[in-house]
Amino acid sequence: MRHLLLVPFVLGATVFLAGCVYERKGPPRLHLADWGVQQPSKQAVSVCSAYGCQKTTRVILTATDVKAIADVMEKVKKDDSPYEERRAVAYAIAWLEVEMGKRTGTSSDRPGMDYSGSGDPTQMDCVDEATNTTSYLMFMYSKGLIKQHTVSIPISKGRIWRGIKNWPHWTAILKVNETGVRYAVDSWPFVNGENPAVVKLDEWYIRDLDNLAPSMT
Repeated sequence: MRHLLLVPFVLGATVFLAGCVYERKGPPRLHLADWGVQQPSKQAVSVCSAYGCQKTTRVILTATDVKAIADVMEKVKKDDSPYEERRAVAYAIAWLEVEMGKRTGTSSDRPGMDYSGSGDPTQMDCVDEATNTTSYLMFMYSKGLIKQHTVSIPISKGRIWRGIKNWPHWTAILKVNETGVRYAVDSWPFVNGENPAVVKLDEWYIRDLDNLAPSMT
C-alpha cells in the first residue's frame, strides 16, 4: 500500500514523539540519505519509485526545464506574498510530476492507498512522494525559484494503534522565512500531475488517511 505498511523504518533515525509524530532535526538532505537517495544538483534530481525508494532514477533538468518551471510559477502568482509563492510551487510540482512521469515511467502512478504497488517501479508510496517533492523543492530553491520559503526535512505522522487508515504518512515541508510557519506539501493522495495539497503542518493529517487536505488550486 502507498505508505509505510510495506516499508521498514530507517534504523537508528526514527524517533516517535507523542501522537506518533516522527520529526528529526537537520537539513532535508538527511532524509534523502536515510532512504539512499542522491541529493539534487544544479542539473539533476533523483526520482524515487517502487515504494520506499526501492528504485531511484537520475533525471537531468535542462535550462529549458528551469525556464518552464519559472514560467509556470510566474503565470500562477497574483502577487509576491508567501501564499502566492506556495500556490505557484503547487503548480510547479504538478508540472514536474508530469515531466518526471514521462522520463521515469511513473505517469501511471495511482493515487492514495494501493495494496499491489510495492516493488512496482511505476508506482509511488508516500515515502517516494515526500522524498521526490523534497528533491524538487530543493532544486527549485537552488535555482532561486523559491524565495520566501526554505525547504525543511520531511515529517511523518500516524496513529498506528488505530488501524490501517492511521498508518504513518510522510510529507515534504516548506517553511515561511518571515514567520517560521511550516506547510506540508503532499502529492500522495492525488493522481500523477495533480497539484499537491499545501496546508499548515498542524492542520495536515489530523484524523486519518481518508481526511487529508485537498489539492491546492
